[in-house]
Amino acid sequence: MSFDTSESFARETDRRDPLASFRGRFHRPRGRIYLDGNSLGLASREAAAELSRTLREWRTLGIGGWLEADPPWFTLGETLGALAAPLVGACSEEVVCAGTTTVDLHALVATFYRPEGRRRRILADCLNFPSDLYALAGQLKLRGLAAEHLLVLAESRDARTLDEAQLIARMDDEVALVLLPSVLYRSGQLLDLERLARAARERGILIGLDCSHSVGAVPHRFDAWGVDFAFWCGYKYLNGGPGSPAFLYVNRRHFGAEPLLAGWWGYIKERQFAMDPEFRHEPSAAGWQISTPAVLSAAPLLGALRVIHDAGIERIRARSLELTGYLMFLVDNLLPQERTCLSIGTPREAGRRGGHVALEGPGWMWQVHQAIKARGIVPDYRPPGVIRLAPTALYTSFHEVWRTVRTIKTVLDRGEYRRYPLERTAVT
Repeated sequence: MSFDTSESFARETDRRDPLASFRGRFHRPRGRIYLDGNSLGLASREAAAELSRTLREWRTLGIGGWLEADPPWFTLGETLGALAAPLVGACSEEVVCAGTTTVDLHALVATFYRPEGRRRRILADCLNFPSDLYALAGQLKLRGLAAEHLLVLAESRDARTLDEAQLIARMDDEVALVLLPSVLYRSGQLLDLERLARAARERGILIGLDCSHSVGAVPHRFDAWGVDFAFWCGYKYLNGGPGSPAFLYVNRRHFGAEPLLAGWWGYIKERQFAMDPEFRHEPSAAGWQISTPAVLSAAPLLGALRVIHDAGIERIRARSLELTGYLMFLVDNLLPQERTCLSIGTPREAGRRGGHVALEGPGWMWQVHQAIKARGIVPDYRPPGVIRLAPTALYTSFHEVWRTVRTIKTVLDRGEYRRYPLERTAVT
């Protein structure tokens, strides 16, 4: 797609947007341009309606809702898993909505980390979201193992991206498990997941993926790629709401493995209320459920996933690439690095970027972040100096992207950012 910097171009492109009608299905903050869907997606009308409907079922059915609600709460995790499965290229039994992101990581690694002989190491990376690294270190310590020796972090040449060849080179005969993100949370780099999964499989290493920054924005093919397990949150590009439950994927070839972070909700469904003392897990991803599902928190996902299916993940991806490509074009042309000290930390190639753009700069980027928020732009910030801008395909327009870059230019040209403190708030 060819771009230009004029406002008329942005408006004309929006008039031809095949997904334009979806903007009206979201509750967009009045008077603001929302570019933070990579942290918390907006509420759709369908998601809000499902929450209201579930509240009515609770009022009218009480405990009967476990079997009489539509869909029954008893199998809500499986129902949502089946809805999410097409987004990741899986069959319905391989995906379940359960727990939260880091809890799912613990549940999966507790099962799939199998140190034996020389194979005792876990390979992760230095740019991963810290919560994943905390959990991996914790899993090693729970087994009485030295995390400082057995948790290996692949390095980055530029502190923003990873090189797949280097990652594969670290997959030696001492590695038992690989755990990597699909999209790096700071830079927005999309890893070549098919290549990495193939390399791990060829070396007899299990591989898991944290897809929190990609599912709902990027299509995946877990089964075809041979991924062993994966997990992702429900509140970013899936638009399930703050604290929304997470999802996990287990490849069908592992259905016979025993979930070692066991809980009663993973028990064989028809025997769950028999209260047997011996754990017998459901032979599917549902076996990795632990606790009773948070029904009210999960309910919005029923509507949110319906919106994504209506739009189509391939169309979402195509539109997302156009929006991020346009954003980078405007930054290059309106905010040149030699004049503004700003640069783009996200890979330029379409196949190597996720759904957001990392705008990097000096130590005063936190001040710029505050200044553009005061002007109605809602991005987010990650230290040491990254403003993340996520033009989400379902509710962000080209004109909003154009206005965002023009606003950043104004804030810099007028020095408005200098009015704001350098100290960060607790939530950035």
